[in-house]
This record gives sequence, C-alpha cells and structure tokens, in this order.
Amino acid sequence: MSGALTGFAVVGVAILTGYIVGRVGLLGDNGGPVLARLAFFVLNPILMFVVLSDADVGMLFSSLLPASAAAAGVVFLIYGIIAKLVWRRRWGDTVMGALSSGQVNANNIGIPISTYLLGNAAYAAPIILLQQVALTPITLAVLDAVSSGETRWWRALVRVFRNPMVIGSLLGLAVALSGIDLPPLLYEPLSLVAGAAVPVILISFGMSLHGQRVLTEIGSRRDVLVATGLKTLAMPLAAYLLARFAFGLDDHALAVVVVLAALPTAQNVFNYAQRYGIGYVLARDTVFLTTVGCVPVLFAAALLLGL
Repeated sequence: MSGALTGFAVVGVAILTGYIVGRVGLLGDNGGPVLARLAFFVLNPILMFVVLSDADVGMLFSSLLPASAAAAGVVFLIYGIIAKLVWRRRWGDTVMGALSSGQVNANNIGIPISTYLLGNAAYAAPIILLQQVALTPITLAVLDAVSSGETRWWRALVRVFRNPMVIGSLLGLAVALSGIDLPPLLYEPLSLVAGAAVPVILISFGMSLHGQRVLTEIGSRRDVLVATGLKTLAMPLAAYLLARFAFGLDDHALAVVVVLAALPTAQNVFNYAQRYGIGYVLARDTVFLTTVGCVPVLFAAALLLGL
C-alpha cells in the first residue's frame, strides 16, 4: 500500500508545483499553453518511443490487453450514448468526454502504481500500447477533423499519421517488435528528454488549476460528473466482470486489469483539450476529480484482490 501512496505523492507534488508556479505568475499568461505545446509536440512523442521501444513484446500482447480494451470500450460506449443521443453534444465534446471516461493515466500514474503496487512497471505497457497505437490515431483524427472542419475522414486520418505522438508510438513499437537494442549513444539522450514529459504535463495541469474551481461551469457539470463516475467506478467494475467471466483470467491477472482500470483519467486528455480547444473544462475537471477519487478505489481494490 505504501507503493500506491508513493506513486500519488510523486504526482501530487508535481501538480502542486505547477499550481504555485501559476499562482505567482512565474511563466506569465502564456506559460501553460507553451508547456502544453512542448509536451504535445516534443516530450510526449519521445516518451512514447522510449517506453514502447524498451517494452517486453510478450507483455505488450499479453492477455491483459483484450480485457483492458473491452473495459475501456464499455465506458466509451456508455458515455457516447448518453452524450450524443441524450444530451445531443457535438462530436468533439463527445469524444473528449468519452476519453475522460475511459483513457487511463498509464504513464505518470500507471507506471509508478504498477511498480509499487503490482510489482512490475511492465504491466502498464499493454495499456500504453492500446492507447497510443490504437486509440490516439482515432482520437486525433476526429479532433483534427472537428477543429479544421475537414469532412473527408480519410484526409483527417492521414494527417494523424503525421502527428508526432503517433509517429513516436509507432516507431517505438517497431523497435520493440524488431528486437533491436538501441545503442546507449542514442537511447540515453532520448531517455533524458523523455523524463521531462511527465513533470511538464503535470506542472502545466497544476498551473491550469490556479484561479479555477471544479464543477463551477454549469454547462459542463453533468458531463464531468458522468465522466468521473464512469472512470472511477464503472470502469474498474467492468474490468472485473469482463476479466473474470468473459476472459477467465487468473487471480493475479484479474487484479492487474482491475487496478489499471481504476487509474485516473490521463493527463494527455487535458493536453489534447488544450491543443485543440475542445472540452477544456470537461477534461480539466475530470482529470482532477478522478485523480482524487481513484485513491480510495485503488486501496479498496488492493484489499479485496489481495495485493
């Protein structure tokens, strides 16, 4: 249990640092957006390359992957039905809400939690693969199309594969599948730069919290609450039921899938919202609420599943 606390302490200190930076105005009015662009176009792509290129291929394509994908699919579908068919939200807002409901923080919280609570950082790798290689291209295709007004889906999809984050993920996966060991002369500099991605995203997120209070924008309040409920409670429950009864995973694999599903909303969702100017408040509030709300859920999961 101390491992889970360590993981959250690391994240919490970085967010608090960002909040203080924003409060004192150290980086000026444009500091947050500049950090977001740095993370989106430079740091995150390199991080994805380093993480995926160094991942164990067997772990990447283990039985954890389909169970985790199915759990995410369930909450994406539920949120999409509510937002699009009931609330009549626009496509961009629907996609951002669905991401807030089901895209987990597999990097900066998932890796520490996997290390300290599950005993192996590699358990987060299948989720990273799923989100960066499969989910990210689809997401960015929609957001690109919505923000640019592009109506031809194939052009939006082609444009996605020029996106630095997708390129970094695909190159990292290619290196992992090839079995090539990158020489230290190349790997070490990339690893150094990649190490800046998580702190920069968290500091940018902390800066965005200055002067803001969650659930204050009436127009997005129910969206945030539904996304938070789906992410915090429905996704771990769906992961348990699917892993146990549909995929028949053993007790340890079951625990891994549930713990990973209980992780909070990924800060990358907030990064996308900043980049495209879509669902900013929804993403920001859901990231904050799920980061706080997942703590008791993770502790309960650890106790009930014998971790």
